[in-house]
Amino acid sequence: MGLAGASVLWVAVHAGIAGTAVRRALVARLTERGFLVVFSVASVVAIALLIAAWKQTPPMPLWFAPVWLRWLLVAAMLPAFILFAGSVSVRSPTAVGGVIGSGEPRGMLRVTRHPMLCSFSLWAVVHIVANGDGAAGLLFGAFLVTSLVGMPSIDAKVAARDPAGWRRFAAVTSIVPFAAILAGRNRLVMRELVWPVAGGAVAWAAMLALHPAVVGVAAVPG
Repeated sequence: MGLAGASVLWVAVHAGIAGTAVRRALVARLTERGFLVVFSVASVVAIALLIAAWKQTPPMPLWFAPVWLRWLLVAAMLPAFILFAGSVSVRSPTAVGGVIGSGEPRGMLRVTRHPMLCSFSLWAVVHIVANGDGAAGLLFGAFLVTSLVGMPSIDAKVAARDPAGWRRFAAVTSIVPFAAILAGRNRLVMRELVWPVAGGAVAWAAMLALHPAVVGVAAVPG
């Protein structure tokens, strides 16, 4: 399978199944647990094919990012790591099996109700711009599309599961980072972000150091 086909397969598995009528039909036949097992296997197969196809695809240079832009991209990965750390430090109602409580959203959920998907989106954009390569554009573009499409898809699924709770949660949160805070619908509480910021910064620094060994390419401009 070529890279374009593998990218389409990845997007189809996620955007074309999760949160759609196809998902509901599969759940009716397989049960929720059965669907999650099948979906997980399909995701693993899709990403394995995507990475394998990318490794076999010759470079297709489209542009070259200048040094100053590469430094900006390195800096842009810091909030991506912080968002990801924030996503794993608080239980989100948008997660699988998540429950909308009556309390105020805390931590990174004040910034965005989809911190993990925002993190993936930023990560994908940074790597598309940094690589300036058609093959990388297809690879990371597939992740970008699924992340962006996934946010409203998850919102719709949660809204259908708990309409009243969703209206309450959506009223004080936003997809776009800081939008709810800037609109006065929420507030920034820095003490709730201490661990996400610290953890994200440590992970960001570690990845910069390990990037050559793990990925084979230096992240920091030489």
